[in-house]
Amino acid sequence: MRDRSQCVRADQRQFTMRPLISRAELRALLHPTDVTERNVRNVLIDGIGVGIVTGVSVFLPVFLARLGASSLLVGLITSLPALAGALFALPIGRFLERQRNIVIWYSGMRFWVLASYAVFGCLPFFLPLEAVPWTIIIIWALVTIPSTFVNVAFTIVMGGVAGPQRRYALMSMRWSSLGLATAVTVAIIGTVLELFPFPLNYQVVFIGSVVGGLLSFFFSRAILLPERKPAPDSDKKGALLLALRQAPPAFVRYALSAFVFRGGVAMAIPLIPLYYVREAGLNDAWIGLISTIGNGVLLIAYAVWSAGVPRLGNRGVLLASSLGMALYPFGLAITEAPWLLALLAGLVNFCVAGNDLVNFDLVLSTIPAGQQATYVGLFQTLQNLALFMMPLIATSLADAIGIVTVLLIAGAMRLVGLALFAWLRIG
Repeated sequence: MRDRSQCVRADQRQFTMRPLISRAELRALLHPTDVTERNVRNVLIDGIGVGIVTGVSVFLPVFLARLGASSLLVGLITSLPALAGALFALPIGRFLERQRNIVIWYSGMRFWVLASYAVFGCLPFFLPLEAVPWTIIIIWALVTIPSTFVNVAFTIVMGGVAGPQRRYALMSMRWSSLGLATAVTVAIIGTVLELFPFPLNYQVVFIGSVVGGLLSFFFSRAILLPERKPAPDSDKKGALLLALRQAPPAFVRYALSAFVFRGGVAMAIPLIPLYYVREAGLNDAWIGLISTIGNGVLLIAYAVWSAGVPRLGNRGVLLASSLGMALYPFGLAITEAPWLLALLAGLVNFCVAGNDLVNFDLVLSTIPAGQQATYVGLFQTLQNLALFMMPLIATSLADAIGIVTVLLIAGAMRLVGLALFAWLRIG
């Protein structure tokens, strides 16, 4: 990926794509010589660990569906972390604003989130299968607090490692390596699930995910950032109201339009595995292959979007990637052919890569540098409201009017969010 400062200096008419990683970057990863290079290496290996568990997480809603869980329970996998984020992101942001070292909170809380999948794998050893879905949801609810810590701290830690000029470069490399790890993991899981009977096959996969959790913990813990100057403690209510009143207009416009768009994204999240199992009738091998293709596309997608930034700008990348994401539910709703579903997964993940890059940059570039944790918490509160409400609404509607109809509604909501991005001139 190209450093963003290099992108700005590049010929505005040229659209070229550099390799996934340059020789200099590879040398720095293998033999880091300073704190910055070690931090980049730690960030990338942390991402690989997260990618391993992410590959496993693809099969959690499938596991629940095969256990006979209701649509509501499957929807709670998405909604519960979002509810915690809506309730606690702002207080956690204020708490982190007063900490000198955010890295220890990021790495420690990340481990507990990732380790929960290994716990899920152990449950059928001790509980009857009919009790497992509800037990998973209860544990998942408890994990939402450390998950919210991770979500707020992630933006701050990655921004601290990258700096304003290297956001695109660092996040492109991290998310590419994460995508590779996820794709490889999903491919392996697709084979493992065929080797053992149910539910032992899923247990082996979930318990094995602890490898990724440990990898992430040890390398994220090694990230070194300068100690922060803690923000003064103040009245909680007054501080939050002040943050809302003094939020920069660019931040407010972006956060509100993203709220609508993310609502449409969240609406489809619990429906996709349900569609694969109930409408398309896919087996685990096809579900694994579709996920592998989707994550494999990320390996080139970040490079393509990073190369396109000088030509398209933040605004162009935001609109183009959002359009592709908006059209995905419509395509999904009109086909049950496995190979077409795999193609759609690749196309939408290509767009997701561009959306990830530009949104990460927009969050950090629209908030005051001295209050990053607070405003990241504020932004995530709004986004998590959408992530909490829409999956519950989607799964309830799916039982009443059908999965396909709700997918079309989700696509329409994404198009409204896209229109707001254009109208409010976001980016």
